[in-house]
Amino acid sequence: MTQTEAHKLMYLQKNHLYLIRDRVQNKKHFTPKQSAVKTNCCKNNNILLVFFLLLIHSAAPAQTLSIDKKNFFSEEQPFEMSLTADVKKLFTEKLKKDYEELGVPASITCIFNDSIKLTEDVEVCTRGEFRREECGMPPLMINFKTSKPGTLKKLGKLKLVWPCEATNYNEQLILKEYLAYKIYNLITEKSFRVRLVKIEVHDSRGKYKPFNFFAFFIEDVDDMAKRNHCKEIELLKLNTEQTNREQATIVHLFQYMIGNTDWAVPLYRNIKLIQSKKDSLQAPFIVPYDFDYCGLVDADYAVPVPDLEITSVRERSYRGFARTMDELKAALQIFETKKTAIDSLISNFKLLHDKNKKEMLYYLEDFYDTIAKDKNIKYIFIDNIKRN
Repeated sequence: MTQTEAHKLMYLQKNHLYLIRDRVQNKKHFTPKQSAVKTNCCKNNNILLVFFLLLIHSAAPAQTLSIDKKNFFSEEQPFEMSLTADVKKLFTEKLKKDYEELGVPASITCIFNDSIKLTEDVEVCTRGEFRREECGMPPLMINFKTSKPGTLKKLGKLKLVWPCEATNYNEQLILKEYLAYKIYNLITEKSFRVRLVKIEVHDSRGKYKPFNFFAFFIEDVDDMAKRNHCKEIELLKLNTEQTNREQATIVHLFQYMIGNTDWAVPLYRNIKLIQSKKDSLQAPFIVPYDFDYCGLVDADYAVPVPDLEITSVRERSYRGFARTMDELKAALQIFETKKTAIDSLISNFKLLHDKNKKEMLYYLEDFYDTIAKDKNIKYIFIDNIKRN
């Protein structure tokens, strides 16, 4: 309600009460003609009051339902969403070479803040490399920007990460990966934001029973870059040491922290590169994503990179390049200052089973015990690093 509308409403309510009071107190002094005038006046004011209430009520939803793309990923509260599509077509076409072009028509209904409901038409397709081939339910790309009008069009295309299979175990894996993203958000702004959603899937042909689970949306790379006053760069042949040195050190340490070896800058494997809009000569920044293969998540299908001398993703392997002790300590200071917030993030995450919370906290505690001693820092991050 605007300030002007509020003033008008207060005026009408006040005037309406005065008329009723005068009518009751001075009724015996009214002539029949005066009573009729007063009665008609009250009726007219009642009509005006109802009109403004209806006007304000009809205008309110338009303001409340507006979706701010910038703030969509700032919200911590999960929202509910139902997705209706041809489930068989969606999952059987996942292996076609042109699968990214084969958008399957779908309808979604989103409920925000437990009350605001939006139903719109979208297009969906499966995505990902490993999970598209190996999972019964690979991740999706949802295109909100269809030819039809809608409030959610501003979201454009967003990646949706959901369980590999509709089981409790796989849902817990998704929640752990979600937390990996949130942990990295605490470390640096040059990271992908995520938004948790409780989703229920309906088959438009009615052949499958509805199923539901938690999933999360990932911020679009262009939006992430813009938030950091950067732009995405692609197709450039770069090695890791040609990227921003300080940020690369943070990335190396974070990947070691969560036990992730499934990434590579020269191959653009599970990383994006962004560069300052103002300075095209500035070294680009590495932004990692896709953490389901890390030891912190510990998925049953995850295996270490073949070239490394480790047998489990729970074993850490540092894949960074040469840095001085001062450089390492400056970067590790960021991790140390965020430890309490990271522990709190996991401990207070109600959707994760207690057993999984304890395992994640124990795994991270081992990292912090390691970096607490200079001799460990020297041995792991200086003496045994890549030389080329």
